[in-house]
Amino acid sequence: MSPQSPPALTRPSRAAGLTSRFRTLDPAVLAVGGYALTRLVGLVVLAIASAATGEDGLHRLKGRWDSVWYVRIAENGYGYQSTLPNGDVHPDLAFFPLFPALERGLSAVLPLDAAGAGLLVSWTAGLAAAWGIHRCGEHAFGPRTGVLLAVLWGVYPTAFVQSMAYTETLFTALAAWSLLAVLRGRWILAGVLCAAAGLTRPTAVALIAALGVTALTALVRDRRLPARTLLGVLIAPLGWLGYIAYVGVRQNSATAYFEVQAAWGNSIDGGVALARFIAGLPWPAALGLCAALALLGRLVVLCVRQRQPLPLLVYTVGVVGVSLVGAAYFGSRPRLMMPAFGLLLPPAAALARLRVRTAVPVLAGLALASAGYGAFTLLGPGPP
Repeated sequence: MSPQSPPALTRPSRAAGLTSRFRTLDPAVLAVGGYALTRLVGLVVLAIASAATGEDGLHRLKGRWDSVWYVRIAENGYGYQSTLPNGDVHPDLAFFPLFPALERGLSAVLPLDAAGAGLLVSWTAGLAAAWGIHRCGEHAFGPRTGVLLAVLWGVYPTAFVQSMAYTETLFTALAAWSLLAVLRGRWILAGVLCAAAGLTRPTAVALIAALGVTALTALVRDRRLPARTLLGVLIAPLGWLGYIAYVGVRQNSATAYFEVQAAWGNSIDGGVALARFIAGLPWPAALGLCAALALLGRLVVLCVRQRQPLPLLVYTVGVVGVSLVGAAYFGSRPRLMMPAFGLLLPPAAALARLRVRTAVPVLAGLALASAGYGAFTLLGPGPP
């Protein structure tokens, strides 16, 4: 009889072959491809859930909640406001202009309506964000960690928003590439990207702070500030300040933008609204929420101990801080923190120490859990 390999030896060789194939792929391809796969899983689970419930999953992605406001701005410009039954007035000036401008531009040149263009912007920006997140993680802790960081961002609990016509992917893409430009010393590019982020979301104040603190640290250390660094820092806030000024001129009030946000219930209160929300919950829910906040605090501490690059660390802490100190609807806070991808660097580094055949099932499980939660939320009544 001819000798045969024992069955026990077959599995390790297959696993080794899989590992070898992964290692031959470009890390950027792995990062973007892995991220795209997580979003595909989310869309498939949503399609299955939609078919089972008789809901229109595509409509939920492109035509609900904030997406409706962006489409209205893209089609008609600013000027609309909604009056709620309790008398509260919600003006559309609360929404920054870059995303609806892209919707308007793409729908003018492509066979898409503004809502479809919004999905195209969001999905394309998601791939760009995954690539930028990977490059930041790679710069800080190596290519393997960078790949896992991008994939973990795709399985974030509220990652289903990345498949919606929302601004999170566009803002995160601009932020990630701006931070990478800072890490590489390309300050003017960093400032331009930061200015664009400032036309996308108010959270850009965290990115502006990251550039400013990094430049100030360099000035203290070197006792000089190159002209390109100074120029980048000066460019960085122009988008955010420009929109604040636009709202002020339009409403004839220097504080108009902040009044608009207050009308939406998004004023800065230092966390008072969050504390009241927790205090009003039944004790098991309050205890669970406190545990979640403790985990968030632990992640921030791990980011510091990990010695993340200064601009990334300042940006991450800034996004978390801005998300917690406002009086916004509590259910939106996890989504508001999603651009803080630096929070995922500690778990990404931990996963990077595992073998591929161990890490892949972990990521697959997280992707399915995230997809299930996303389908449940999207097909439910409340906004993310």
